[in-house]
Amino acid sequence: MSDTIVIVGAGHAGGELASALRQGGHATRIVMIGEEAWLPYQRPPLSKAYLSSGGRVESLYLRPKTTFDAAAIEFIGGTRVEAIDRGAKTLLLGNGERLAYGRLALTTGTRVRRLTGTGAAEAERASNFHYLRTVDDVVRLRNQFVAGRRIAIVGGGYIGLEVAAAAVKCGLQVTVLEAAPRVLARVTAPEISAFYERVHREAGVDLRTGVELRGFEFSPTGDVVTAVLCRDGRTQQEQSVPVDLVVVGVGVVPNVELAAAAGLEIDNGIVVDETTRTADPDIVAAGDCTSHPNAIVGRRIRLESVPNAVEQARAAAATLCGRARPYRTVPWFWSDQYDMKLQMVGLSQGYDRLVLRGDPANRSFSAFYLHDGRVVAADCVGRPKEFMLSKRIVAARAQVSAETLADESCDLKTLVPPPEAAAA
Repeated sequence: MSDTIVIVGAGHAGGELASALRQGGHATRIVMIGEEAWLPYQRPPLSKAYLSSGGRVESLYLRPKTTFDAAAIEFIGGTRVEAIDRGAKTLLLGNGERLAYGRLALTTGTRVRRLTGTGAAEAERASNFHYLRTVDDVVRLRNQFVAGRRIAIVGGGYIGLEVAAAAVKCGLQVTVLEAAPRVLARVTAPEISAFYERVHREAGVDLRTGVELRGFEFSPTGDVVTAVLCRDGRTQQEQSVPVDLVVVGVGVVPNVELAAAAGLEIDNGIVVDETTRTADPDIVAAGDCTSHPNAIVGRRIRLESVPNAVEQARAAAATLCGRARPYRTVPWFWSDQYDMKLQMVGLSQGYDRLVLRGDPANRSFSAFYLHDGRVVAADCVGRPKEFMLSKRIVAARAQVSAETLADESCDLKTLVPPPEAAAA
């Protein structure tokens, strides 16, 4: 019987899991399989610096090839896993070969949510229509990132706004079309949305919210999108936005089909316990594709973030090495737009009070989300020190008055509970 550990998925979680296995003392064969040809690389720069400035793909690698080679981690790139045979403990690969495993790690990540509706299929075949998820996506897009061109970005979430900032930097004329009444509506309070809308408009972005996508216009040959058609949800006025290129960023969906076909439980992600185990004792899962219990927020969640992928991968490696430990990291995220870094910790859904610390007009402030007087989340713009303290405050669900949080003369260090209080 094989004692090989096979990792399906070569993103942040897969790369970290492979390295953590070796660091944890796992001595037998490790194989990592990825659908892309590239070794595990950083995705966040794709919509930020890498899009606007370029560079070699290798500069994005989590670790150089020599590091994986030295650790005897085998990488099979450009290969899709078609099926898992849990009984025989084998994988069917896209090239028809079968690979045996002793234990299996699923780090299959997510894929872009595609548009549906009038003209969507035709638009996807156009040479100037883009989704943004992979290095290859960025290479195709960057060739059209030319100063003076008109770009329409469908979606006002992290990706859409980061692409907008990169496009402004490169001198393009930018229009952002968001279906919701405000940008970042899924992850921030209205006050934070208003701040970012103002920042983008001041940078020259034509930002439209409450917009319904209606379709596209094409060149006579049909291979180029020439305009995006939409409707203003408030006035019901039909609009046509002339474009030279289109980028769509309307979220992602977890890659769970492989696990589902193998009979593993799915609940908005591959269901795992707090040590990353699935219902199959020989299969763990980690990263954006998993639904896991989170002690901080008190419910099962699926997170789309690099910190989650890394920390959960380390927990999975510990489980596979026989030293299982609970994964209980507080969720946190970040976004770079223009010269500002937004750092977010916790999940703000269900908050009943928002407290601002500092003046958003100065582009440096923090926002604290409270529920029943306890701090459940925080957004920090240009305040990295406050963010680090906020992580500890949120992890402890500290009870703090709104007046104290808003008072900048109050040192946040004094609000961080001692370790024994946080544990309680």
